[in-house]
Amino acid sequence: LVSHNYPGFPDGINGKRLLEQLRCQLGNYGGHVIPGEIVDLRIEDGLFVADCCSPEGDLTVLRAHTVLLATGVADAGMPVERWEEAVAAGAVRLCPVCDGFDVIDKRIAVATSEVNPVGHALFMRSFSADVLLFERADESAVNADEKRQLEAANVRHIASPLAGVTLTDDLRPVLHTRDGEDYECDVFYPMLGESARSSLAKALGAETVECDKLLVDDHCRTSVPGLFAIGDVTRGLNQIAVATGQAAIAATTIHNTLPWALRPRA
Repeated sequence: LVSHNYPGFPDGINGKRLLEQLRCQLGNYGGHVIPGEIVDLRIEDGLFVADCCSPEGDLTVLRAHTVLLATGVADAGMPVERWEEAVAAGAVRLCPVCDGFDVIDKRIAVATSEVNPVGHALFMRSFSADVLLFERADESAVNADEKRQLEAANVRHIASPLAGVTLTDDLRPVLHTRDGEDYECDVFYPMLGESARSSLAKALGAETVECDKLLVDDHCRTSVPGLFAIGDVTRGLNQIAVATGQAAIAATTIHNTLPWALRPRA
């Protein structure tokens, strides 16, 4: 599975491959990635102090004048067998805006969401003439006006709630409804929402908005001095290209706020 939504790669690029190239580029300029997870972030004596747990379980303490968070979001999904395999194969997708191009003219299944339950199904209708919208709760989330919108757009509304989702041998999602019917599709969008991975910043008092996303200013600064955030963990459009642009803005601001390190004269 590749992304066609990042500039400079006309044939698309796999996410892991993109990360490999970014690490290589970082290495060319003397930087490196420390594997591990930041499990705690605090402020001591005017510095940020981070506890980094390595894959082997060893703990390293890091100190810095500034911190830039790019911790992303956790997508909320409904039970689908072989979830990771389904996502890797593109049978289950999480962002219509990111990869609508990849599902042009395919048979698309969408589950209702709590907010704007028909919005994603109507959006996908511009990529395919074959879109089905499934209810995921006993009580329908679709009101009369929204049903008229679905009818006008020729989106098929399946009123019986979803009972489960399985995969065929060739990784096609099959949606099972409580009335005993089965619907095989090419791709399924669960559309159950997301939650920002902002707990480190929230523990420091950073201001958050909907979905626990961090509120940042035009320079990607959070409400905590010295703490920056970019990408999906912040309010805005969840796109790799957007995060890259935010990284440039944040890095420039950080560079200009750090103590000067003057180059020695020859």
